[in-house]
This record gives sequence, structure tokens and C-alpha cells, in this order.
Amino acid sequence: MIAATFRADLFAGKVALVAGGTSGIGAAIADALALSGATVTVTGATAAEAASARAQPGFRGRDALSLDVRDQAAIAGVIADLPRLDILVNCAGVIRRGAEHDPAVFAEVIDVNLNGTMRLCAAARPLLARVQGAIVNTASMLSFFGGGLVPGYSASKGGIAQLTKSLAIAYAVERIRVNAIAPGWIATALTAPLQGDASRSAAVLARTPMGRWGEPGDVAGAVVFLCSPAAAFITGAVVPVDGGYLVT
Repeated sequence: MIAATFRADLFAGKVALVAGGTSGIGAAIADALALSGATVTVTGATAAEAASARAQPGFRGRDALSLDVRDQAAIAGVIADLPRLDILVNCAGVIRRGAEHDPAVFAEVIDVNLNGTMRLCAAARPLLARVQGAIVNTASMLSFFGGGLVPGYSASKGGIAQLTKSLAIAYAVERIRVNAIAPGWIATALTAPLQGDASRSAAVLARTPMGRWGEPGDVAGAVVFLCSPAAAFITGAVVPVDGGYLVT
């Protein structure tokens, strides 16, 4: 089973939904699932994001849709359009550095990152139960550490870690596995300003035992594993994908 974890037809006949899958880590996850045989739908926050994803030469998805994860009716519509659902990956999220001490901004970040994840999990549960499917949520290093500039983001990611554990217990009766990945410092457009700041990048690398920035594909590989038969007895885990940053 383990040797076959990453075979090309691993998810043949399976259907995956990657919320927040139009760019960055989410796009890499969607691509990895598609390369493993899944039929993948991705969502982005706006129609422009969805259109941009569809226009990419290497886009392998079934479709790219716009979805506001604060909108329960819109989520229900996306789920209803799927022929079946075997894998749900929650990557949709926002961060508002420096503004999250405003209670209104704080609430907005929580509503997108944490409540949006819960909305999607709850809406997908009936379809996932039919096939004993898998959910992978996106936590963060800030699930474990505080972030002075991002109290809303940090609180949402801490909440996602606990939500993942709670849903793993609740959904186990239906044989739905619920796990999360906790990316470390990954080279994406979101972290580009930090990568471009020599002193700040050096500080990140100095604390990372593996001595490099992560790539979106590093996170995607962990998600493929968590959704695969090789992880059949893993649920409620929050898996750091951080080059060792968390243990130093």
C-alpha cells in the first residue's frame, strides 16, 4: 500500500474539491490531486481568480469557480453541482496584517478562515459519508505560536487545529477522516515580501533546520498522503510541513 501511495491512478474515479485552490498552496494541492487521477474542482474568492486559474496552460481541474465561503447558500450550490465527493481540501483564507486589532476586521478574518472551513465541512459531510471520504484543513505555524500583527489570523488557525480534532471525532462514525496540514514558511506570492527582505528571510532560514523555504509542492505531497489509503488510520492529526521550524 505504501509503495503505491503516489501512483498516477491513485485517485482514479475520485472527485475532489479544493476551496482556495486557484493559487499558491491550494493550486499546488489541486494539481497534485489531479496528477494522481482525481477529478478536481477549485474555488477562488472572485470570478477573476477563477477565470485566471482556468486560463493557466497547465490547469488540470474539472472547473474553477468563484465562491465566497461566508455564503452558505453559495457553498450548497457548489456541493450540489458535484457528481460525488471523495476529498475536500480547505485552503480558502485571508490575512489582514496590522489591521486585525480592529474587532470588525478580526471578525471578518475569523468568518472566512474558521467559519468558512466549518461551513464547507458541514455541507460536504453527507457526500463524503457515502464514500468514507477525507477532509484536509489548512492550519498554520500560527496554530502553535502567537502573531502580534495578526490576532485574527492566529486565532482562526488555532481554531482550525481544534476544529479538525473535533470533527475527526464527530465524523469517525461515518468513516470520514479529518486531518490538517500546518505549512511553515512556503515560497508563494503571499510571502514574497518576506522572501525579498534579506534580513527577515535569513531569520526564517536560520530557524529552519532544513535551511530553505518550502515549496507549495512540499505541502501538496503531504495532502496527497493524508487523502490516500496509506493514511487510512490517521485522523485528527495536524501535520507540520515546515522543514523543522516548529521543533527549534
